[in-house]
Amino acid sequence: MEFFDFHYHKKDRAFGIYNLDSYDPVPDFPYSAGIHPKDIVEGGMDMQLNQLKELAFHKLCVAIGECGLDAMVGTEQHLQEEIFLKQVLLSNETRKPLIIHCVRKYYEVISFRKKAEQAMVIHGFNKKQGIADDLIRNNFYLSFGKAVLYNLSLQDTLKTVPINRIFLETDDADFNIAELYQKTAAIKGIPVEKLSEQIRENLAQIQNG
Repeated sequence: MEFFDFHYHKKDRAFGIYNLDSYDPVPDFPYSAGIHPKDIVEGGMDMQLNQLKELAFHKLCVAIGECGLDAMVGTEQHLQEEIFLKQVLLSNETRKPLIIHCVRKYYEVISFRKKAEQAMVIHGFNKKQGIADDLIRNNFYLSFGKAVLYNLSLQDTLKTVPINRIFLETDDADFNIAELYQKTAAIKGIPVEKLSEQIRENLAQIQNG
């Protein structure tokens, strides 16, 4: 069985959404393209956005991102918010969902929800129950990664997140995503085949706006 990997960086993955690095050539498989908060170049943002727009309209680009807000990088917050908003609007224009990177800025990210017409997916979610609840209330999806395999608190949070609101990913970690599907299926108390089917349904849902 092939397990869909919602967000991955290593090109040896066979099935999922590859996170396209800015220096990568356009691949011949589905990818996402975005401007990460740490990669924003002050004075070069117009060029970055123009390059992103070329990638975003490509038929194999299936999502905008990863993009978002990060309290731990050196880029000034007002620049992060400016670029994030432009990517939200590009998501609207291309009718493609957003893959969001967020570090200690969840409620600021939530404030952008009203401007987005497409689905917003928080990738690599590993925070507390209260944040998960607030994101779900605001119509976000949550993508979980390797931390689910060992973080008991996160496992408890995952247990409460509606199954039609989750994705699973390897991100940049080196492990077999089948292990994550098996663990998640056990946490949710369902067969792994049912989980895989549901995640594919979730994907169809976000791709249809």
